[in-house]
Amino acid sequence: MKLSLWEDLRMLGNLFLVRTTSDPEKKTARLYEMYPPDRLVVEDTNYYNLGYWPGCTKLDEAAQALADEVADTAEFKPDDTILDVGFGYGDQDFHWIDKYGPSKIIGINITKTHIRIATDRAKERGLTDRIDFREGSATAIPLPDNSVDKVVALESAFHFATRADFFAEAHRVLRPGGVLVTADIIPMEGGKPKADIRSHAIKWIRVMIDDANWYPRKRYGEILESAGFESVEVRSIRDEVYEPWREYHVRRLQDPTFKSRSSKLFYKMVAVAHRDQDLLKDELTSLDYVVSAARKPQKP
Repeated sequence: MKLSLWEDLRMLGNLFLVRTTSDPEKKTARLYEMYPPDRLVVEDTNYYNLGYWPGCTKLDEAAQALADEVADTAEFKPDDTILDVGFGYGDQDFHWIDKYGPSKIIGINITKTHIRIATDRAKERGLTDRIDFREGSATAIPLPDNSVDKVVALESAFHFATRADFFAEAHRVLRPGGVLVTADIIPMEGGKPKADIRSHAIKWIRVMIDDANWYPRKRYGEILESAGFESVEVRSIRDEVYEPWREYHVRRLQDPTFKSRSSKLFYKMVAVAHRDQDLLKDELTSLDYVVSAARKPQKP
């Protein structure tokens, strides 16, 4: 059996498990087990986010720009210990080490394939003394109180059960004066109800984001404040995310290189997801995309 066929069968098996699993962490882990590095839309990296697109034409560039936006918002410094919650295949962490030079990055994740591949990549780069990828839950972070300077969640917090519980855990592990930054998908105020989303490209939101995490920008900030944070900012970057992300997928599907390197099943899944562009454009107007920043007070 060819490897691509085996991976396609594995993808279908995980898709079935995603749709039939009620436990939110198991559901999330199985979703991302569906997408090994050769089942991604990016061209040269293993990033798995929607991207921040000013000046970018490729998803790889935009995904890295979003990682930079998170790092710059958090004001990464060379002596920082950073906790990255939901690190994917580790691309942003390797980039942050190269560009910002933090002392240490600890990554936690619940997807075993991500942990294994990211750890192997860290070993290949000789970075295991500075990057520590491990299994761990965002709502029960396996770190002591007051142990890190920055906590970041790059397009992952909408999965956590719940996001509010993650905010509380982030507050616990941050040192006084430490900063939490997220890049996150939320609804626009007055947008279409989540249950009414029909576009296949974003229909996953109905299944993968719990109602407890589905609230607009103002409420997002209030929950951060309730967790004990101050200097809370929740700003929308949706205009630099959704439309260029949509346009990129239209171009990518017309790229013969993408079609030739993809399995038939994966290419068909992407093509079907983006088939009705009018519906997708309409439903994206109901989605916000935010970068939030919040600081743990210096004194309790």
